[in-house]
Amino acid sequence: MTAPTLETRPTPRKVWSRLLLLGPAFVAAIAYVDPGNVAANLTAGANYGYLLVWVLVVANAMAVLVQYQSAKLGLATGMSLPEILAKRLGTKRRRLYWVQAEIVAGATDMAEVIGGAVALNLLFGLPLLVGGVIIGVASMLLLALQSHRGQRSFEYAILVLLGVIAVGFMSGLFVNPPDGGAALGGLVPRFEGTDTVLLAASMLGATVMPHAIYLHSALARDRHGFSEDPAVRTRLIRATRFDVIGALLLAGVVNISMLLLAASSLRGTEGTDTIAGAHAAVTSALGPAIGVIFAIGLLASGLASTSVGCYAGATIMGGLLKVRIPLLTRRVITLIPALIVLGAGIEPTLALVLSQVLLSFGIPFALIPLIRLTGKRDVMGIHTDGKALKIAGWTSATLIVGLNIMLITLTFSGQS
Repeated sequence: MTAPTLETRPTPRKVWSRLLLLGPAFVAAIAYVDPGNVAANLTAGANYGYLLVWVLVVANAMAVLVQYQSAKLGLATGMSLPEILAKRLGTKRRRLYWVQAEIVAGATDMAEVIGGAVALNLLFGLPLLVGGVIIGVASMLLLALQSHRGQRSFEYAILVLLGVIAVGFMSGLFVNPPDGGAALGGLVPRFEGTDTVLLAASMLGATVMPHAIYLHSALARDRHGFSEDPAVRTRLIRATRFDVIGALLLAGVVNISMLLLAASSLRGTEGTDTIAGAHAAVTSALGPAIGVIFAIGLLASGLASTSVGCYAGATIMGGLLKVRIPLLTRRVITLIPALIVLGAGIEPTLALVLSQVLLSFGIPFALIPLIRLTGKRDVMGIHTDGKALKIAGWTSATLIVGLNIMLITLTFSGQS
């Protein structure tokens, strides 16, 4: 094999231009490190040690595939998933579809506001209702950045928050490192009783969030635009693979770190079934400094994810109804349900769990159309999924939808 010529070696300018293509997937990846993930991962590690590490690995692999498909759809067609669905559905079906999509987006947003409010309560002792208002105002500032400075500035802000999340949830591992051998042993798929099956279903089945699927197609399209040149589209789609893999790899590492932290420091500790209890246990086991860093990570998680959730809701409404409400106006409207929950005194972790169950209802409506559309030549043209990608997509969709049905069934049958 001959060495690459000067003409084929990537120049610093080319490398920089490739880096500039990254970003949309990191915004979508916030959905994978939201307060709901925090609660599930800490519970798994505290109750069952390293047993369910493999679940997060499998979940992350499926997330890479699904988010890549969403971004690819936007780049290949120049339309978001909601926009394509709007063209294919009649008026009545389109409106009904919008109702369910808006409900799951609202449930996501509510969960993130609650998570941020819990973080402010842990850090400063603020009442949850006051914390919810502060998170709402802070998210308005983030969305104002997107409205006035563009998507790239919003991506930079989210990247900073993602970094804070990573530090917040990974720092404890440096104080009390996990057992390497036991962690590797957790890569072997297995269960220990019905409770671990249910927990795995909630971790794996609720991994792919509907709003992230809808949003990523729009993020990729809005950032890169649509080119009539198939070669340009192919180049962008290839670059998107690295964007998705990098973003979801970081999110996966953070999630696994949460489980490892709980397994190494919280195993068997009482009260870790709530975020506040887990924080207290982390503080007791690893010291006040790690407890504060953990709470800051949770705060960043709530703030970033609620901003992204509101953005997703606007994308859904704009695509399906052709109605565009200013992001800041939408932020005010969607903040109300979360403040009602916080003001009513409902236990925050319970509210988070119930919101995740509600999200499970919306998974098939986003995931199945995505896999179908990316496999249609009349939609994707030369970018249609190949046979291997179709098999992987439908396998992931079947597994995710099946586990969400299991989660819903077990939850309402009282076995959770």
